[in-house]
Amino acid sequence: MTVRRLAEIQPASFAFTAENEAWAQKEIAKFPPGRQASAILPLLWRAQEQNGYWLSKAAIEKVATLLDMPLMRALEVATFYSMFNLSPVGRHHVQLCGTTPCMLRGSDDLKKVCEQKIGAQNHVTTDGALSWVEVECLGACCNAPMVQINNDYYEDLDPQNFTKLLDDLVAGRPVVKGSQTGRVSSEPVGGLTSLTSLYGVDGRSAPAAPEVAPAATEPGPVLGASSTSADIEAHAAAEEADIKAKLATLPKDATPEMKADSVGSRPQGLSAARADKADDLQRVKGIGPVNERKLHDLGMFHFDQIAAWTRPEIRWVGTYLSFPGRIDREQWVAQAAALAAGGPGLKPHDAAAPGAATKTGASDAAG
Repeated sequence: MTVRRLAEIQPASFAFTAENEAWAQKEIAKFPPGRQASAILPLLWRAQEQNGYWLSKAAIEKVATLLDMPLMRALEVATFYSMFNLSPVGRHHVQLCGTTPCMLRGSDDLKKVCEQKIGAQNHVTTDGALSWVEVECLGACCNAPMVQINNDYYEDLDPQNFTKLLDDLVAGRPVVKGSQTGRVSSEPVGGLTSLTSLYGVDGRSAPAAPEVAPAATEPGPVLGASSTSADIEAHAAAEEADIKAKLATLPKDATPEMKADSVGSRPQGLSAARADKADDLQRVKGIGPVNERKLHDLGMFHFDQIAAWTRPEIRWVGTYLSFPGRIDREQWVAQAAALAAGGPGLKPHDAAAPGAATKTGASDAAG
């Protein structure tokens, strides 16, 4: 087992910014009295982001104090999870996957690049630009070998394009996230062999989204009741791509609210459920316990609120919840309208387009 220790040289103090302090208090308030320690992971992560992507002893102590928990318990968490850096890292911190799939695809050659350009593991270059460490599987085995640099994945690497990637990052030149060979998602190297009617042989030629009314005048559903599953999927895919392009222009440290504000408008919420009784939002296919709590945090308690979402509001909520396009694919607005009218909601066939299971199924249980 790897022994993880705090850095020998430590800053004297740490304090959250006013914005982060307010955010932390909101996170803590999500948990019942006596259970505030459950907020330790998000608070440590926010402290690390503020502190140049590493956790100092003072930062861990600050989180422990906020959560009214022993410092040793907070230290146990910080030293257990490798996502927390316990010593200073470079502005571009490279986590290089060396697990079997990446090793078989050439990760050892990428390690040599890191050793030549950066130095030993956990060493920060003299200009403060780069550091690196080998980690276990990062879950992008289809596109091995790969690395995570700060919050982003870079895949399909070889010594040449990896070297160029590091040079471009240090020089401040724009870089492409994801595959470095132009592969779309995790499609086969030779191109798509299925779903070509939806995405094209090149994986990019999706059918044009159907025309919709202007966002400012179109509340509720994006598509008409007669729209086919293919229409819905095409529209959702186009929406997802448009939002992704806009988000790519934002700073890497943009908050979920900042991202959502850049692509849409936040819906007006309620301070509490009407008559202190919220609707069971989990009756909407695609809304599970996690998403229901997040919607409550936004002041969304009733079916008729979701049914009234406009196009900018759908974009805002979808981006805030980290799945642009999913609200359209699963037809939350139409489902909510049917439930608000006292009906049983939509049939499963109506509430999910073909392919939605592969795009959202992994998050249904948690969402």
